[in-house]
Amino acid sequence: MKKATFYSLMVIFSFMTLSCFDSSKPNYQFFPNMYESVGYSTYEQSDAFANGIEAQIPVEGSIPRGWVPYEYEDTNEGYELSKNNLISPLEISEKNIKKGKELYNIYCAVCHGPKGDGQGILMKREKFLGIPSYADRDITEGSIYHVLMYGKNLMGSHAGQVNSNERWQISQYVISLREKLIK
Repeated sequence: MKKATFYSLMVIFSFMTLSCFDSSKPNYQFFPNMYESVGYSTYEQSDAFANGIEAQIPVEGSIPRGWVPYEYEDTNEGYELSKNNLISPLEISEKNIKKGKELYNIYCAVCHGPKGDGQGILMKREKFLGIPSYADRDITEGSIYHVLMYGKNLMGSHAGQVNSNERWQISQYVISLREKLIK
């Protein structure tokens, strides 16, 4: 008799507990935003920033991590100044020229050709015409660095693809190609 009473009470207690449960309102939740996230639309106004703008302006004078400031402007005067005054901080070595050749073949040879004679694959396919040979140009490491930084004429900037050291390595390799073309 005791067992039957116990089981009966357990069944009644279970029904009472389940009848009070509402699946649309779960029990107490830790970190409720993890379960029911707040939906934001793209470019929607937000009160996340005190001044009401979507993004914050960096602190004045700050520079991004890894960015090396470049003091020459993207003008013809800046080009001439870099050509005459900018000197590579890297030592001219086989290691740097080898790395420069590797990068040159990735980014430059398509247009300028593997020898620097302006006969790259895009020139041969007539996608770009009039690509100069390095032998015909009065260039220095500084002017090459400046052009890699900002671009010139139809050539765009490569500052996003190669960092400061790599630009200097490419410059060293281009100068070595120019010397071979002039001989």
